[in-house]
Amino acid sequence: MNNFTWKGIFPALTTKFTANDELDLPLFEKNLNAQVAAGIHGIILGGTLGEASVLSVDEKERLVKFAIEKLKGKLPVILNIAEGSTKEALRQAALGKSWGVDGLMLLPPMRYKSDHRETVTYFKTIADSTDLPIMIYNNPVDYKIDVTLDMFDELQSCKNIGAVKESTRDVTNVTRMRNRFGDRFAILCGVDTLAMEELCLGADGWVAGLVCAYPRETVAIYNLVNAGKLEEARKIYRWFMPLLELDIHPKLVQYIKMCEAAEGIGSEFVRAPRLVPEGEERERVMKVIRDSQELRVRS
Repeated sequence: MNNFTWKGIFPALTTKFTANDELDLPLFEKNLNAQVAAGIHGIILGGTLGEASVLSVDEKERLVKFAIEKLKGKLPVILNIAEGSTKEALRQAALGKSWGVDGLMLLPPMRYKSDHRETVTYFKTIADSTDLPIMIYNNPVDYKIDVTLDMFDELQSCKNIGAVKESTRDVTNVTRMRNRFGDRFAILCGVDTLAMEELCLGADGWVAGLVCAYPRETVAIYNLVNAGKLEEARKIYRWFMPLLELDIHPKLVQYIKMCEAAEGIGSEFVRAPRLVPEGEERERVMKVIRDSQELRVRS
């Protein structure tokens, strides 16, 4: 799939593990099938939810090639790049291209807080090294670097930088981007608890987290907003909110995997140093999941 648009629902998929800490590709396929059946528009591998920082390059390659094989070109496969050095980011971009990915999601440098010039140079260097479409991931809350409008102004010269995952937590940034750049950059909301708000403000899509467990509800909100059926969308969104709030917790990986397991399309296995929640913490999250399941049955 060489030509795709940054539009719609792009799940940031979790990586499924077995009890022996190996890739669980059959379970990954089960979840992938549920996503496709719900009507998603593309997938993102190797993000925070995918536990990319603890995956080997070989595991990333296996996941990417497996997803590409199963999707058979029907949906774009996007690889996330979150590296500490430009050299390693360039290597990851080249590897992604060789594996057959359709695009890249690109974070600013990890660990080092780069300034304006360094951040722009980092993005441009990677973009100039590939012909793959690129979405910039702007998440200053978690990653401490704000990709400002002035930075995006300079990035316009890179034709393959075509989108932003908007995770600033400031919904007015959607309007600021539109006012300054028009449709030059597609805008995809990257914060589950602000998704409907940003879609209503004109965002093109949603890089979603809880979609991993609830693909039908996520796609339904997107479709209803686009159809102007806001009251129907609000009803689902209000039901969804206690679950969506799990996406903005430091343990979002563990919590979303608990949701996937409860829905029968995932397991709770995570890779150390993450651990499966226990005790009061586990019961608190399970109550959110159970309450939401009960409300969904009654609605």
